[in-house]
Amino acid sequence: MKVLAVLLAALPLMAGDLENFTDNALNYTQRNSACFALRGNKTPEAVAAMRSALENASLQACAAANLRAAGAYPELLGALRDAKDPGARAAAARELGTAQKPEYLAPLAEAARDRDVLVAGNAIEGLMRYEDRSSAPQLREIALIGGIQTTLALDILIDWQDPEVASLGRKLVARKNPADQLTGIRAIGLRGDKSDLPRLKDLAKDDQEMNAGSRGFGFMPAVSISRAAKTAIANLEK
Repeated sequence: MKVLAVLLAALPLMAGDLENFTDNALNYTQRNSACFALRGNKTPEAVAAMRSALENASLQACAAANLRAAGAYPELLGALRDAKDPGARAAAARELGTAQKPEYLAPLAEAARDRDVLVAGNAIEGLMRYEDRSSAPQLREIALIGGIQTTLALDILIDWQDPEVASLGRKLVARKNPADQLTGIRAIGLRGDKSDLPRLKDLAKDDQEMNAGSRGFGFMPAVSISRAAKTAIANLEK
């Protein structure tokens, strides 16, 4: 009876929090406070409100976390696939990764190819959250996409000491794209062996510099392929 009394007393508070959360007249600080108060609420009304709030940039982080806490994974998966707002897709990717469920590996790998960098980056972060490293096959595929996805995925695999790092690096070095070559050189320098030295020595003769724009990282200094290769050679010769 005491438990029932406590639950009944809490109902008006939950209803008030839900009303505040969905009240467009309140500011975002007030609405986020109501969102935090609703964490763990699994009622259909609360789940529907959180799914709708994923489209609101000021509320989507809390809403996505609440959906995960409520076990509302279908809503997160739907947002990852269908939400028009990149921020909503990104937040959904991050929370789905936290769940570490095998059935979300494929959707996250697909999201890692999203043209929006925020979505792709969060999908890769989601794959990184698989503590059993069961996402390694997906990360290996992403590491060959090119661009920022390659850098992010390969960095995770390097941290995990994945046995395929050197092989991936060799494939990237064989490409004509300087950005991919640079990422591959770093991977080989960290996980390669002396059989890689001839190719690295050829690259060390290349004085080509890659500017920030070609790397997609904004304002950063140019990077020399030759200098990167020489660093990798020094690592392997130790």
